[in-house]
Amino acid sequence: MSQQLANGLFSGAIYALFAIGFTLVFGILRHLNLAHASIFTAGAYLGIDLVARFGVPIWTAFPLVALAGVALGVVLERVAFRPLAGRADEHFAGLISSVAFGGMLVAALQARYGTQQHSFPVDAFPNRIYDIAGISISLAQVITLTVALSAMAALAWLVAASQAGRAMRAVAENPNAARILGVHVERVTASTYALSSALGATAGVLMVLNVGQAHLSMGLSIELTGFAVIILGGMGSLAGAMLAGVMLGLAESLTVHYIGSSYKDVAAFVLLFAVLLLRPQGLFGTIRVREA
Repeated sequence: MSQQLANGLFSGAIYALFAIGFTLVFGILRHLNLAHASIFTAGAYLGIDLVARFGVPIWTAFPLVALAGVALGVVLERVAFRPLAGRADEHFAGLISSVAFGGMLVAALQARYGTQQHSFPVDAFPNRIYDIAGISISLAQVITLTVALSAMAALAWLVAASQAGRAMRAVAENPNAARILGVHVERVTASTYALSSALGATAGVLMVLNVGQAHLSMGLSIELTGFAVIILGGMGSLAGAMLAGVMLGLAESLTVHYIGSSYKDVAAFVLLFAVLLLRPQGLFGTIRVREA
């Protein structure tokens, strides 16, 4: 039981890291970025490539993948969203545009890496297991939790206490008023996508570090999980996404322990349906109307 809860905590940390990148864009810009899962996949493949092909230490691969995520986020915003700004169907058209961008990114990954699964070299990461109060914890899980919590803490500080965070909150509240007050809305928009994509790409590396292999469809399954997390936590709520990611990881582990691994994915949708019925705005969400 304790072992399952520990495993759920580590997987939940990855879900939370992926989901806060997802909900960051929605919470500030009200854009539903469906290319986020493809950037997650790209981060996984790039991390493996840096270590396996270029001999980069895995510790160095994390910041490099995050920087690559920043670049992908900027390109995504410039190509898929900025040309649509101001249109009456901006949000729906952006959703479709992000799907197209994500599809092209996965096609590029397939052209570069093929359709077979990829994994880190056996000697890329120390295979150490620690026994703490009868719970077996691998070094990979420790690193996963450390990186995820550090990234989430840094994001929470950035949004709550920094000048950039204040600009983000202003744009989230009313982009036109923010522009009048001197906020560079386009710069905030690009920065939001860059930060979101950096978190998504990093989550991809952490996922491969824990499950062992990367494949082209890995983004699809976590995208559904990400939807469940942001709805459970409250659309646009960063704190809600963090907590809901951990809750979902724990729920999946308990489902595996008491029912069976084949029912693991059911936990996400049971929680999702329960929240939609009992508290549609999510645990931390509020029902509000954003000014145009």
